[in-house]
Amino acid sequence: MSNSTCARFAALLIAALALAACARPVEVKPALWLVEGPSGQKAWLFGTIHALPDPVEWRSQPIEQALEQSDRLVLEVAGINDDARTARTFASLASSPGLPPLDQRLPVDLRDDLATVLRSGGIKPGSLDQYETWAAALMLQQAAAGAGQSDSGNGIDRALAKGYAKPIDEFEGAALQLGIFDQLPESAQRTLLAAALEGQETYQADTRRLAQAWAHAELDLIERETDQELLRDPILREALLVGRNRAWVSRLDAILKGGAHPFVAVGTAHLVGKDGLPAMLAARGYRVTRLQ
Repeated sequence: MSNSTCARFAALLIAALALAACARPVEVKPALWLVEGPSGQKAWLFGTIHALPDPVEWRSQPIEQALEQSDRLVLEVAGINDDARTARTFASLASSPGLPPLDQRLPVDLRDDLATVLRSGGIKPGSLDQYETWAAALMLQQAAAGAGQSDSGNGIDRALAKGYAKPIDEFEGAALQLGIFDQLPESAQRTLLAAALEGQETYQADTRRLAQAWAHAELDLIERETDQELLRDPILREALLVGRNRAWVSRLDAILKGGAHPFVAVGTAHLVGKDGLPAMLAARGYRVTRLQ
């Protein structure tokens, strides 16, 4: 091989190595807690995020050890990777006859915003009128997510469910989770819809900021974001956060007292502040230690 050929080969090799380095997922360290009870109970709480722009390397040594020592995985929805089943559940709850047009369920000053969002998303005017207000709000949020860079395929809960070889349990399941939205009073559903429209312009920036906060376990920021805007509404805060956390803690308490050692993975917003799972478990007498 000539010197010039060697030089070209070396350059190509260096370039290939550089590309491989660039393609390597970014390492992150989301929040992880150890929960211990007075009778030897043990669990781990792990904060997830449901969508990310790119894959990340989140399986740190403490997480790997916790997964190895656990005997079951507990998610919000065990069948999180069964999109078809979730879609069927959504469809069974989402529509009702005789609803007023969607724009009539909004304040006057947001009706032009709805028209703009529908037009930019290629959604025919009036095509969401058959949907209950909560369902339309979730669909508009999903449309905003689809227009951005975040991908639910990179969600950490999905990766956990796919790679966990032991039993998988759930706190809610898709039917119960969507049923919480379906049972909201119409006034709260309209607050959701208004928030979905008001957040369209900043959705991508907000998503990136929360993804960074999750990656670096910036729990104060996540708590502040959770407490702002939407969850300041007491009905929504109780239904979507605090009430669910109470139900989950009761379920987890029963699992622990049954002798299991679960690895619990739920959205990080459920793990922060005085109404988060760590605080609620501590109030029940468990020792909760931050590992990461």
